[in-house]
Amino acid sequence: MKIKLTTCQARNTHAVTAAIADYLAQQLNLETKFIIDPPWEECLQGILTGQIQIGWMCGYPYVMETAVPNPAIELLALPVMAGARYQNQPIYFSDVVVRHDSPFEKFEDLRGAIWAYNEVGSQSGYHIVRYKLAQLGENGDFFGKVVASGAHLNSLQMILAGEADAAALDSTVMAMALREDPMLSAQIRIIEALGPSPIPPWVIHKSVPAPLRQSLQEALTQMHHSPAGRMVLALGEMVRFETAVDAHYDPLRQMLHASRNIHL
Repeated sequence: MKIKLTTCQARNTHAVTAAIADYLAQQLNLETKFIIDPPWEECLQGILTGQIQIGWMCGYPYVMETAVPNPAIELLALPVMAGARYQNQPIYFSDVVVRHDSPFEKFEDLRGAIWAYNEVGSQSGYHIVRYKLAQLGENGDFFGKVVASGAHLNSLQMILAGEADAAALDSTVMAMALREDPMLSAQIRIIEALGPSPIPPWVIHKSVPAPLRQSLQEALTQMHHSPAGRMVLALGEMVRFETAVDAHYDPLRQMLHASRNIHL
């Protein structure tokens, strides 16, 4: 069986996802193909329809898709990111980013500001912000203007260009961006970290035979035990994959419920 893999995460996840596809092919003697040519929205639909068997997707669409009876996808494995802030757990944060020379010191200072978000299907860029506003007793008119950028890195560019004042960016995306461009740290500040949220999961379509699904899960969750596996994980600043359980996403469900009346 040919296994197709894709990522719906930021473009700086492409290299590690492609490397993991190659790793699985070697470990399991499979034919794999990394799919990234279409926009991420098409990749997500490919995962949900089974045209793409394995995908790295945001927790929000995972929760939405598994809310129906007999969902077509299931959890495969959860990445655990490198860095003390992640506590060796499958979690991540949303870093609230502003320009280095901006007057903002904390989230509450952003009242009336221009806020950028990647898109409405994002936990880290959109729904966690709704939850923060609900916690503060605020609503969608807290910001002066809200603009959709289409991607985390687009939001970052809007901040740098002065087209937006702030955005909540996936902390793993920010870490990779800072690694790729060390000069970036002098141009921005992180004024708050929202979360943690459950990490974006790796999922698999149930059309893949159960024995193969189990073999793929075992290959991922054991890869940190081999030098070759650790080299691949390091490309994405990961330390390992963890066996996934659906209850890990209950905090996200609770956030969505608490912010159900908040609209940006």
